[in-house]
Amino acid sequence: MSLQDTAGDTGLPAGGTVAGVPTRFDFRAELPSLDRWRRIHLLNVAGSGVSRVARLLAARGVQVSGSDPADLPVMAALRADGIDAQVGWDPARLEGVGAVVVSSATKEDVPELAEARRRGLPVLHQAQALALATQGRRRVVVAGANGKTSTSAMVAWTLRSVGTDCGYAVGADLVDSGRNAAVGTAPEFVIEGDESDGSFLGYRPEVAVLTNVRPDHLDLYGDFETVQRAYDEFLDTVPDGGVLVACADDPGARAAADRQRGRLRVLTYGFEGDGTTVPDLHLVDPSHRGMAWESTLRDGISGRTLDLRVKVPGLHNLLNATAAYAVAVHATLEAPEGGAGPEVEAAALAGLAGFAGAKRRFQVRGEADGVLVMDDYAHNADKVDAVVRTGAALAHEAGHRVLVAFQPHLYSRTRDFAAGFAAGLDAADEVLLLPVFGAREEPLEGVTSALVGDRLTTSWRAVDSLEELPQAVAALARPGDLVLLVGAGSITTAGEGVLTALQQRR
Repeated sequence: MSLQDTAGDTGLPAGGTVAGVPTRFDFRAELPSLDRWRRIHLLNVAGSGVSRVARLLAARGVQVSGSDPADLPVMAALRADGIDAQVGWDPARLEGVGAVVVSSATKEDVPELAEARRRGLPVLHQAQALALATQGRRRVVVAGANGKTSTSAMVAWTLRSVGTDCGYAVGADLVDSGRNAAVGTAPEFVIEGDESDGSFLGYRPEVAVLTNVRPDHLDLYGDFETVQRAYDEFLDTVPDGGVLVACADDPGARAAADRQRGRLRVLTYGFEGDGTTVPDLHLVDPSHRGMAWESTLRDGISGRTLDLRVKVPGLHNLLNATAAYAVAVHATLEAPEGGAGPEVEAAALAGLAGFAGAKRRFQVRGEADGVLVMDDYAHNADKVDAVVRTGAALAHEAGHRVLVAFQPHLYSRTRDFAAGFAAGLDAADEVLLLPVFGAREEPLEGVTSALVGDRLTTSWRAVDSLEELPQAVAALARPGDLVLLVGAGSITTAGEGVLTALQQRR
């Protein structure tokens, strides 16, 4: 459904385009000053993105209220933070409201949105509201099809480790802080950008981090060429002389960075690069023991050779950590041309070594009857491949198996990337396939989890419902096995049930 936003007297256009594709909002539009509105009301406030915006707006002195149909634990947490978060819809809540904030998932038939339109209230996307809440800050925006949540969390954590009290807004709670957002007092503010709806065009960062450019969200963009143009438009929003930190191991990110050379200061990181040019921050000789992974980091900017260690496993997390190091050491306001110096380098590396991760990013849920259960949000083919291969490395190192319960997310993504999902899942010893989690989509004829299963070469079986998953895992898992619950839908709610079923079988 197309959305024509009523802009009221703000001057905000009704819609826009990203790489030529029509979108609900014009994310390039100039926003008014935050002090224009004394009270802002947020719909679907229990969502990860909207809840973080609510907290940040409240911290800026805005009177914030919100509604959500689901009485999730975050609602109580928001109320504890002084935000009037109410369950259910009631159009009367719009009395005295200056503007309304929605997410891309907010449907037109929500009563409070319909009432906002009837009253002619300005309706903002959550990314526009986040841009309002960070006015006057030096934004560091992390973008990419894969790794942007972990990387943005690492960037924020590392900046804070070197003494920069940055703000942040990321897509998952940090394990240590339990929060997905913080205001901070330093000029820097770290944001996880979202390409899925084009909203990453609205931030205009001074520093951009590009983890990769991969085909995803084809339900919006249609093809990979259009996806690439969208990332180019995002990088074009970085002002001349800004900094781009790009992964040289990803062809899409490398090509996008090359198109910005001469306009932006480009810093590259990676293991291999293009095979001919060494990345500015070069990782060599990676190794791991259990959950601890490490690599030698050759900093070509400072000329020093360093030891990079993380306790969030996987080669992809060594890459993510290097991006965070690059921002903290080479892209802060105070960093000279050769880097911020040995003391800052040491503090950044120590911070990365202590980083505990973000929730639902290879998160340990518990252990029962000798079986370790972990949870991950991976929902596109590359992410699934990285998570399953990391799990296989850990399990096989100890002589055990990795079992993956996978819930495909979106019918269109399952249709378009079934072969890629199967290729990633094949690293598992056993696969349990749940029905597709449709989220915002209606079912597509012929699109089921069997599209993935039929392409698997490893052993797999179908599980007809989430309720049946705990017993299916308990029947299959052996002591010592690693169980991964993978997907962006409701599979995360099965963690406790799986642990209970494993415990009861004893």
